Amino acid sequence: MRKASIERKTTETEIAVTVDLDGKGAYDVKTGVGFLDHMLEQLARHSLIDIKVRAKGDLHIDFHHTTEDSGIALGQAVARALGDRKGIRRYASLHLPMDEALTRAAIDVSGRPFLIWKVAFSGPRIGEFDTELVREWFQAFAMNAGVTLHVETLYGDNSHHIAESCFKALARALREAIEIDPRQKDRIPSTKGSLNK
Repeated sequence: MRKASIERKTTETEIAVTVDLDGKGAYDVKTGVGFLDHMLEQLARHSLIDIKVRAKGDLHIDFHHTTEDSGIALGQAVARALGDRKGIRRYASLHLPMDEALTRAAIDVSGRPFLIWKVAFSGPRIGEFDTELVREWFQAFAMNAGVTLHVETLYGDNSHHIAESCFKALARALREAIEIDPRQKDRIPSTKGSLNK
């Protein structure tokens, strides 16, 4: 059962996350940040990971801490649910279109966190949400999930479409990479014999 729950409490945020990697894409997300909720719902639906998030943050300051810490907690939950990563496909990549925007995502569920981010937004905000926070969420997620993640928007004009294409591209790549490969379901896909170091 590839499920996990994480609770994270700081002076800035209180976050509880539950994931089921073998779910159906169900979501129950309440962060207090409407655009972030929308993106995490897209992540769940297109990765087929069941995701529940409850977050209370210092929104009277801005959305930064809630966005970043939700990425940390969700990344930790995915890493815990993956366990020793036995049997996973490990690698995946794809191009994801969202109207005029096209984003490429490539992932290695390697245990070695790294983010390459080549995404430019056409404006500083999507509603009240600072577009620079999209990268903050991806950085937090990659570092805590233990994945190498490359995200590049090749072109696009609408900031909402660009951001959504990034989350959906991650979702689809993650879905493929963490699926169990029936040809190697009983072994770890590494000559090292470990994907957690």
